[in-house]
Amino acid sequence: MKQKINLLIAFSIVALIVLSTVQCYLVKTAYDYKVAQFHIEIKNEIAQISNNYSDIDSVIVSKKETLYKQLSENYIKGEKNKIDIKNGILKNEFSDALTQKIKRKLERDLPNLKIDFAIVLNKFILYKNAQKADTIFSEKPFIQNKLYGNLASLNHAFLVRNYVGTTNGTFEKQGYKLLTEDSMYVSVIDWEMIILRRMTFILMLSLLSILTLITLFTIAIKALIKHKKVIDVKTDFINNITHELKTPLATLGISTKILEQKSIRENDENFNAIVNTISRQNNRLQSLIDQVMANSLAENEIELQKEKIETEDFLLSIINDFKITFPKINLQTDFQTQKTILVLDKFHLTTAFLNVLENAVKYGSNTITIKTRIVQNQFSISVEDDGIGIEKNKQSLLFEKFYRVQQGNLHNTKGLGLGLYYVDQIIKAHQGTINVVSDLGKGTQFTILLKV
Repeated sequence: MKQKINLLIAFSIVALIVLSTVQCYLVKTAYDYKVAQFHIEIKNEIAQISNNYSDIDSVIVSKKETLYKQLSENYIKGEKNKIDIKNGILKNEFSDALTQKIKRKLERDLPNLKIDFAIVLNKFILYKNAQKADTIFSEKPFIQNKLYGNLASLNHAFLVRNYVGTTNGTFEKQGYKLLTEDSMYVSVIDWEMIILRRMTFILMLSLLSILTLITLFTIAIKALIKHKKVIDVKTDFINNITHELKTPLATLGISTKILEQKSIRENDENFNAIVNTISRQNNRLQSLIDQVMANSLAENEIELQKEKIETEDFLLSIINDFKITFPKINLQTDFQTQKTILVLDKFHLTTAFLNVLENAVKYGSNTITIKTRIVQNQFSISVEDDGIGIEKNKQSLLFEKFYRVQQGNLHNTKGLGLGLYYVDQIIKAHQGTINVVSDLGKGTQFTILLKV
C-alpha cells in the first residue's frame, strides 16, 4: 500500500510539473503574441504620423537631398572615396535639428508613449549608367550608422519601417541614379509594463490555475496520507483488539473444559473458583465491547445526565476507589479550592478521570498528584505524574482515536488506544478543554478546564 501511495504521489508530482510547464508555455506564447501585436500597433501609428521626412520639415529634407547629390558628384569626380562619402552622410549638420522635430512630433501625436528612436543608414548606391552600379555603402543596420534620433543601442529596439529613396541627377552630361535606404528603429520606454498590464487577466487566470492545481495536489496528497494513516490505525486496532480478546476467550475455553470434569463439579470450592473466573473473563469481554461502543461516539452524540456536584468530594471519591485498585501508587492531592459546585455527568466524568489516572500508571508512574484551582473563572483539574513522558511530536496525537504511545520498553502496553480519546470527547461534551504538557523522561501533566 505504501509503495502504491508513493508511486501515486510521484505521478502526481510529474503531472503537476507537466501541467505547470504547459501553463508557462501558454503564458509565454500569449506574451510573444502581445509583444508582436504591440509592435504592429506602434508601426501603424507611426505610419499615420509620417510617410517621409518632407511633411516634418521640407527645408531640412531639401538640404539632405542637396547633400546627397553633392557627395555623389564628388565621388563621380574622384574627389572623395567611399569612406569620405559615408562620413559626409553621417556627420551632416541638420542631424540634431531633424531629431528634435521628429521627437516633438512623436510626443505630440503619441502622448501616452515615451519613445526613443533612431534612423540608421543602410545603403547608398550610385548608378553611373544603366550597365554599371557602384555600391558606395551597404551594411546591416548598426547604431554607429545613425543619421537621426536619440537611441543609444538597437538591442532592445524594433524595426518600424524602411525608407527607400531614389534620386535622378546629371553630371557632365552623364546621367546617374542614387538609391538610398534608411531604417527607423524605436524603443518604447517601459514597454514591458505596458505588455504586462495588457496581460493582467491572463496572468491572474494562469496564476489562479496554478494555485488551484497546487492546492488540489496538496489536498490530494494530504488525503492519501490521511487515508494511509487511517488504514494503519485500523490495522493496529484490529491487532490490538484481537490480542485483547484472545486472553479472556482462551481462559473461558479452558474454564469450560474444566467444568466438564465431574471431579470439579463435585468440589464446591473448585467449582466456585472456576465460575468466578468465567464471570471475570465475561466481564472483561463485556468491558472491551463497551469501550469500543462508547468511544465510537462523537462528543455531540454523547447523552449527558448532568447534576449539581460538589466537585472536590466527587474527585476524592474517585481517588479513594483508585487507591484500592492500585495500592502501590503514591497518590497525592493539592486542592486549592473548596466546595465548588459544578453541573456535571458523574458517570462519564468518573470514567474519563479514571482513564487519565490509569494511563499514568500504564506508562510507568509511581507518584501521581491531583491539583485543583480556579483559573480565569474555570475550574482546573491537573494530573501530574512521574512516568516516562511523551515526545513533543507525539503529544498532538494523544487524543486521536486508537492512538497509543509506543516508546521505550512500553511499546507492548495493552489497550485499544481509546482511553484518552474518550476523555477528550467527554470533556468537550461538557464544553471544557483538556491539554497536555510533557517532557520525555520527566513525566506528564494533563490539565482539564471546566466552566464554573
